[in-house]
This record gives sequence, structure tokens and C-alpha cells, in this order.
Amino acid sequence: MNGLKISPYISAEQIQQKVSEIAAQLSQEFRQETLVAICVLKGSIMFYSDLIRRIDGDVQCEFFGVASYHDATTSSGEVKVTLDLTRPIEGQHVLLVEDIVDTGLTLNYLKANLLARKPKSLTTVVLLEKPEALKVKCDVDHVGFKIRNDFVVGYGLDYQGLYRNLPYIALVQDLQ
Repeated sequence: MNGLKISPYISAEQIQQKVSEIAAQLSQEFRQETLVAICVLKGSIMFYSDLIRRIDGDVQCEFFGVASYHDATTSSGEVKVTLDLTRPIEGQHVLLVEDIVDTGLTLNYLKANLLARKPKSLTTVVLLEKPEALKVKCDVDHVGFKIRNDFVVGYGLDYQGLYRNLPYIALVQDLQ
């Protein structure tokens, strides 16, 4: 696969266990409520699809495309919207599903953008958080795993569009 030297970092089993735990918490939080789940494309697609299938309740699906890496290994800090929501979220309970928080800039941008649309509530969930990489304070409601400030791929996370299809998170040991 494109010559990267990678090693397993978080197993598929660990990921699925954490997804089940978060889905159970969300099912309790939004019992009897319809939830608009927003997938941040492209990296969150695997996490999002596994998560929403485990939420016990009514879920509407929406997608929000953003780019901040631009084929690099760190966020540029500049967020570009590549796909907007297809319907209003005003007065709705919204779940924002993101793959990774490193600088915090992208998630803060997304939260501000969505809050301006006046949802009834906005809950954030991220699979991975890199506390050491944060450039700004960024509050997240549900975090799957806190990891070191390493470059990782798999389970939706990519390097130049590749490696998203790995069922686990892999540590990139060197970039060639």
C-alpha cells in the first residue's frame, strides 16, 4: 500500500468496543428524540456508519464535507467546505461525528457553523483526539481514544487518499 511503513495502533476490536460504548451513551442521552447525525467527510465515514447503526432511536443522516489537510500530514488550519448540508437543522438535536481532533481548528469551525443554524442541541463525538497537538481550546462531548501526536491512518483516516479501508488504526512510522 503506497510504501508507508505502518504498524497496528488501535485494533478493530478495540474500535468496535468503543463505538458500542459511545452508541449506548448516545442512545440514553437522546432517548425518545430524533437525532440528526452529521458525518464529516471523508475521514469519519467508517466511524459514522458503525456508530449510527448502533444508536437505538431515530437517526436522520446528513453529510458535511470539509478539507483542512490538503494531502499533508498536519492540518493547515484553513478549513474549506466541500459539501454542505442538504436540509435545515434549526430546532433539531444534532450529533456531529468527526474522525480526529488535532489542532481543534476544524472542529471549532464546524461547531460555530452548525450553531449559527440554531439547532436545539449540538453534541460532538470524535474517534481520536490528540491533546498534545491542540492549538486552541476545543471541547468535545464524546472522545473514543486520546492518542499521542503521531500520524495515523486507517478506519477512514487517510494518507493522500489511501489507507481509509483498513479496519484498524495504524501508526505511520515513516513517510517516504
